[in-house]
Amino acid sequence: MANIDYNQRIPNNVDLASDRRLQRALEAWQPAYLQWWRDLGPEGTHEIEVYLRTAISADVSGWAHFDYVKMPDYRWGIFLAERDPERRIGFGDFKGEPAWQEVPGEARGTLRRLIVTQGDTEPASVEQQRFLGHTAPSLFDLRNLFQVNVEEGRHLWAMVYLLHAYFGRDGREEADEMLRRHAGDPDKPRILGAFNERTPDWLSFFMFTFFTDRDGKYQLASLAESGFDPLARSCRFMLTEEAHHMFVGDSGVSRIVERACQVMREHKTEDPRPHGAIDLPTIQRYLNFHCSVSLDLFGQELSTNSANYFTQSLKGRFNEGKIDDDHKLKESVYPVLQFAEGRIIRIEAPALTAVNERLRSDYITDCQRGVDRWNKVIAKYGIPFTLELPHRGFNRAIGSFAGVRISPKGTVLSEEDWQRRRDEWLPSDADRAFIVSLMGPAVTEPGKMASWIAPPAKGLDDKPREFEYVRFN
Repeated sequence: MANIDYNQRIPNNVDLASDRRLQRALEAWQPAYLQWWRDLGPEGTHEIEVYLRTAISADVSGWAHFDYVKMPDYRWGIFLAERDPERRIGFGDFKGEPAWQEVPGEARGTLRRLIVTQGDTEPASVEQQRFLGHTAPSLFDLRNLFQVNVEEGRHLWAMVYLLHAYFGRDGREEADEMLRRHAGDPDKPRILGAFNERTPDWLSFFMFTFFTDRDGKYQLASLAESGFDPLARSCRFMLTEEAHHMFVGDSGVSRIVERACQVMREHKTEDPRPHGAIDLPTIQRYLNFHCSVSLDLFGQELSTNSANYFTQSLKGRFNEGKIDDDHKLKESVYPVLQFAEGRIIRIEAPALTAVNERLRSDYITDCQRGVDRWNKVIAKYGIPFTLELPHRGFNRAIGSFAGVRISPKGTVLSEEDWQRRRDEWLPSDADRAFIVSLMGPAVTEPGKMASWIAPPAKGLDDKPREFEYVRFN
């Protein structure tokens, strides 16, 4: 089961050939996917060769193989983690029962909605990043962008497989719709707001892969607990690839921070902008924006939908098996921040309805570890500046804090104060114009870097930083 068959038209490790009806349905969907990739995938990449990682098995020891691949020839397919025949459901009303291999009838609509929402995010990020290759700061970064892109495409395949295999005509129609919605389209936008935002520059890309792909980690991890075993196994394998996406963001921002510090020290200045680097306050403003937009992806602080997902054993919590409680939450409470009567208050809410908020708290803790790493870079250069995560109520559009004016430090503001100080906390038009001005033509000489980013600590796959990660024909 673990090995992936690349001799098939659709590579897979689910024995697709044994189900001819399903195989034909997916092969009929494949041309529309490839057309979507040509139309809305990375622009101008049809002839170049990229040193990409491809999965060769679903086990931990041998799931990645590196080689040059032409982008349109990448072998997208269907890969699930190994099945545990003894697996039992770990939470909710069905805790302790054998994991489901088929969709429970009463959960059909809910499961389909969860799969579609997750699946819709995958092509959206590819669309958002379509033009970034033209301004890549190095071949190393260009290759990383394309690795993220092809894996997001494969994650779409994972969800499309589930829709085709387990949801009949409804599933096939939903799979078709995921290629009809487009990021930022005014008529048919993507389902979640963060996936309709523009990604016009590499600072935005690195922030997106740090913050928004990290949300993906937590959503996938909670779905990997699902009582519906094919969904759980799909998400477990996707998580192995998602880790690289977060590495791209974490290390990318770290390198931008390092370059800013190098220029500040070299020129003995607090403002590295005139010398072609990005200043730390601007990095903070981008951090504030991408963090707050990503926090919205977790939904309402108190949610009956999330309670129902948990009770029905469809979507658990992060690392469910490591949590020390009864995993049913009928009598449990959880602390939640709310905005009420003009102030921020803390309440003890039923843990079932606060599942979203617990996931958001786990996410914030994880993000803080990354920000701490960036601050160590700043401290290494002796610069008196600290990057900080904004308050969870800052710049929110969903939940109790939606539309409430709260500063990054957590102070409730009047509308007048917010408008007066907004550009201190969020990227201004001038900030965005400056960042775009740095995005010159792609740096395509091996080992060379744009002026605004430091080199990586090391290359990928034990290759030197000067390796030719992308070949132009």
